[in-house]
Amino acid sequence: MKKLSLQVRLILSFLLVASVVWLTAAVLSWNESREQLDEFFDTYQLQLARQLALVDWANVSPASQSKVNRLIDSLEDDGEEEDEAIGFAVFDLKGNMVFNDNENGRFFIFDPKADGFVTQTWGKKDDAWRILWMKSASEDYVVAVGQEMDYRNEAALEMVEENLLPWLLGLLLLMGATVAMVSSAFRPLKKITSELAQRSPKDLSLLPTNNLPSEILPLLTALNNLFLQIENTMKRERSFISDAAHELRTPLTALNVQSEVALLAKDDPETRDHALSKLNLGIERCSRLVGQLLALSRLEASTQFQEPEVVLDWQKLIDDAAFEQEETAATRNITIHKNIQGNGPVKEGRALLWSLLLRNLLDNALRYSPRGAEIDITLGEDWLRVYNSGVTVDNENLPRLGERFFRPYGQEQNGSGLGLSIVKRIAALHNCSVKFTNDKDGFAVIITPEQ
Repeated sequence: MKKLSLQVRLILSFLLVASVVWLTAAVLSWNESREQLDEFFDTYQLQLARQLALVDWANVSPASQSKVNRLIDSLEDDGEEEDEAIGFAVFDLKGNMVFNDNENGRFFIFDPKADGFVTQTWGKKDDAWRILWMKSASEDYVVAVGQEMDYRNEAALEMVEENLLPWLLGLLLLMGATVAMVSSAFRPLKKITSELAQRSPKDLSLLPTNNLPSEILPLLTALNNLFLQIENTMKRERSFISDAAHELRTPLTALNVQSEVALLAKDDPETRDHALSKLNLGIERCSRLVGQLLALSRLEASTQFQEPEVVLDWQKLIDDAAFEQEETAATRNITIHKNIQGNGPVKEGRALLWSLLLRNLLDNALRYSPRGAEIDITLGEDWLRVYNSGVTVDNENLPRLGERFFRPYGQEQNGSGLGLSIVKRIAALHNCSVKFTNDKDGFAVIITPEQ
């Protein structure tokens, strides 16, 4: 049944339950009808036996039996009277049959031990009879009144048929209506399935959600949300590829030019050395750009940084990030200050990502700070602040910081415009926001939990 469709399973389950309920009702009705009929016919037999027990059978002779038989045979029978399979007979205490009804009673067999209602069988077919044995009022005779059990069974069956046949017809109509209603209820789902099967892989338009059952609506809402996510992901990927290709074109072109200059300057060592120096700087810039692109791509895909969240050791993270930049800071006479005052914007997170965030913030601060500047890394109770002195950003450019490949006009330092994008992405993964601001005579990046 697991291989059947949901619609077929629902229909079969309903039909099975309805059939079991109807059969249970039929069995209960049969038992109830048999009990009622047994009570009725037992009462009837008892009344007849009492009447027969009051008769003076001492004056009944064989001639009387013959007269009664002829009288019964002469009665007109139009075939419409229903035989109740009732019979009676009267025996003396020796077991001799004194009188009977000239029909079923003449076959009764005397049983001296019988008293009250007993079930006896006789004949070739072993027909079962329910017989009431009762002594006459004079206690000289025994009266036997019996009824065939098959008649009772047939009467009970007729009662059950009369009661349950209309319900059976109603059940069949209900089953047909159920099949139609279930098929109708599944029609919207089949329509959606057909639409999805005929769709082009590039078609990410939303599915209509009008006039849908409440059970199907969550499924379509989830599908539409998935389509939106896929479309947004594809847009980001296309934008990323386009931007990456654009950004890589310039340094690659410069590398090509410098390599050609170096090749042409065979007899000019100074020109060749200058071209090779430029070539090395270009290679370094390309390597940095490719590294940033890979980091950003992994963050967008969120597949390479699936490390479990742990309690962050902010002291170690900041010390390690500052240590990596000590040599670069020393060459530019820049001082890095560390100030731990709290637990930071988050207490738990992915240590590798926060290490990457700090490295990008320090690298950005070192690149764009003048010689002799100071960099302050301050960790508050629910915030992180990286400040570098001696440089500010135009107010009109502040809102655009963090956009991929965006660099304010007039920058002299080499860069890809991806560092702050990576910072924003890592913060977002930890439900934090990033704020860029000019603070006093310097520039600050502040990370706080999202409100």
